[in-house]
Amino acid sequence: MDRIPVELPAGTVTVSADHVRPPSAWATIAVAHGAGAGRTHPFLTGFAEGMQRAGVATVLFDFPYREAGRRMPGPAAHAVATWRAVLARLAERGSPGPTWAAGKSYGGRMASMAAAEGVIDPAGLVYLGYPLHPPGDPAKARVAHLPDVRQPQLFVSGTRDPFVDPHVQLEQAVASCQDARLVWIEGVAHSFEGAGRPRDPARLGADLAPLVAEFLRERA
Repeated sequence: MDRIPVELPAGTVTVSADHVRPPSAWATIAVAHGAGAGRTHPFLTGFAEGMQRAGVATVLFDFPYREAGRRMPGPAAHAVATWRAVLARLAERGSPGPTWAAGKSYGGRMASMAAAEGVIDPAGLVYLGYPLHPPGDPAKARVAHLPDVRQPQLFVSGTRDPFVDPHVQLEQAVASCQDARLVWIEGVAHSFEGAGRPRDPARLGADLAPLVAEFLRERA
């Protein structure tokens, strides 16, 4: 386990990170957790293992609020600073190939904000269940910054996800981006669970890895 220092307004904190580099890795992907789960959640570890099987090095990390044992996210600026620190650590380590930023729900949205602000400059971004708005409240769409992201973006969302209902709202947001693709996963909700799908969250995460790896390959 790695300990990454993060500079916050109140001082420096450290966050935990797990790095895995498979043999002959051709790319690297940093993956952030959702608002209610840390880096060891089975969905994230399953996704990371799937990416590793595809030849992509991975790093899973915690945001400062999670590191401190809190359930609720801290200020967005803290998450943005964490993304800066994580990608800086990967650059220091000389991680293989281009480095991508990815996240489940909240973690992906924080990466998009960091990229839109120019704080990070990854090869591209991947969102696993982008939380476009609070469930049942599409008027509070979190889209204004997305056109400012200049890197390629991949949005992977379930057709039953209440965070992207109505679907046209996400489709319009993706269309407003400079370079973005939207992939719908039929019949699944925000955590990619659904009828006829495996109940194991690790399997649900791993099942998304091939389509993400394919997108990375296209942009390599």
